[in-house]
Amino acid sequence: MATSTIGHPRLVSRAEWLAARKELLAREKELTRARDELSRQRRELPWVRVEKSYIFDGPNGKETLADLYEGRSQLLVKHFMFGPGWKEGCVGCSFEVDHIEGALVHLQNHDVTYVAVSRAPLPEIEAFKKRMGWRFKWVSSFGSDFNYDFHVSFTKSDLARGKVYYNFKMCDIQMEELSGRSVFYKDEAGDIFHTYST
Repeated sequence: MATSTIGHPRLVSRAEWLAARKELLAREKELTRARDELSRQRRELPWVRVEKSYIFDGPNGKETLADLYEGRSQLLVKHFMFGPGWKEGCVGCSFEVDHIEGALVHLQNHDVTYVAVSRAPLPEIEAFKKRMGWRFKWVSSFGSDFNYDFHVSFTKSDLARGKVYYNFKMCDIQMEELSGRSVFYKDEAGDIFHTYST
């Protein structure tokens, strides 16, 4: 039989519990309103036009960044930590994408395409993807500057400097690949804009 790891807080009457719960609820509502305001500000971030051409290896052969949209106007990129020669992807990234499949139809119905991007060559990605039983689209940026330009992959010279530019600041990180997300918008003229990254 499993042993509980939950500690026992103080015991109170139902009325005291209700008072404490209402106090916590007020703080939860404050957090919700603050998160809503932050989300509004995130949606109002300025955009930057993507001028560079990026080519990916995917299940449909060579694909451009524009191709990845699959007819939609918004693209959500999961920068999946999986470098060339790795035997498997990052544990955290793997846990995250384990939960994406059920959301894909909802994203697609809201004009959003989801794609994972890694620097590992496509055959390595496909083998790991098959092993994990995943069906979402996953492309390789091997030979492209994409992951470097969006500051989730780092060269040996980047690492030799002792700090890398990650999540918009210099960090003491000594890994060639890190996780992230980037969001892009494509207008009716086909112009692509970078709208958000984390």
